[in-house]
Amino acid sequence: MALMRLSSPHAHGPASTQRVMLKVLVATVPGIIVLTWFFGYGTLVNILFGSVVALAFEALALKLRGRPIGFYLSDLSALVTAFLLCIALPPYSPWWLIATGMASAILLAKHFYGGLGYNPFNPAMVGYVILLISFPVQMTSWAAPRGLAATPGFLESVQACFIPAAFDGITMATPLDLLKQNSSLLIEDLWTQNPLFGRWGGLGWEWVNIAFLAGGLWLMQQRVFTWHAPIAMLATLTLLSALFYDGGSSASGGSPLFHLLSGATMFGAFFIITDPVSSAVSLRGRLIYGALIGALIYIIRVRGNYPDAVAFAVLIMNFAAPFIDYYTQPRTYGHGERGEP
Repeated sequence: MALMRLSSPHAHGPASTQRVMLKVLVATVPGIIVLTWFFGYGTLVNILFGSVVALAFEALALKLRGRPIGFYLSDLSALVTAFLLCIALPPYSPWWLIATGMASAILLAKHFYGGLGYNPFNPAMVGYVILLISFPVQMTSWAAPRGLAATPGFLESVQACFIPAAFDGITMATPLDLLKQNSSLLIEDLWTQNPLFGRWGGLGWEWVNIAFLAGGLWLMQQRVFTWHAPIAMLATLTLLSALFYDGGSSASGGSPLFHLLSGATMFGAFFIITDPVSSAVSLRGRLIYGALIGALIYIIRVRGNYPDAVAFAVLIMNFAAPFIDYYTQPRTYGHGERGEP
């Protein structure tokens, strides 16, 4: 009697690209709400405009490639790219900056390589890095958080997007910027004299990171991704910042709590490095991949020219992901280690 031969993967429940992408969009909501509370409607306007532009570029690329537009738009991958890139952009970004970033992410980083599933680099981070290198002034001008200045209303936020010259908002450097530029004050004095630093990681930033942590933990509970890469990244970042923390001198790189709750740490750990296409695949590989990203983030933050290094660290490790997977393939059942019969 012939036996039925079944091959992996074996699905244990309803799973689809659309369902996964929808969960990622839902998980960003807490972070978006906190960003809106502390920095005004700028991020929300970025997302609304960026989503329209991303869908338009996605439809254009699909039409040029002769692919069914409705089928591929419904997988929500373009919306996820738009959300992730627009969250990373400074609030009240001008429309042309958002459009340029979306074109880079959707057309260059995604469809140039063959579309979803074939892109070797994270599309949102490609768009972000291109903007950061090309337009450093616009990309490093963050709005003042609630408590230091009044946050603009929704109509003012729309005006900032489409008529940038007419918008007169208060912008300033981020806590990571200020710490990198500091050369004379002790950490304790820096925190005391500048209210932007808040309690742990910067006024507003600490709660933004906690909100993205909550969304990321929910995604982990939903088994959208495994714990290996994000936990390895956060553990390595914590370890290095603790080992090299000198107690708070003027040359200090910051405490572990500051690095964990400032900048895009939690957003990067749970929403960027967990991209299933451009990251490592094997479980051991994900541990190595996440740990190296954490190390690069700390090195670039402390020794590099850019205060927040998530995008650069992710793209560098996207290069290395296939190499990591090659050397961390799990042992095939019935065979020995690599090279053994």
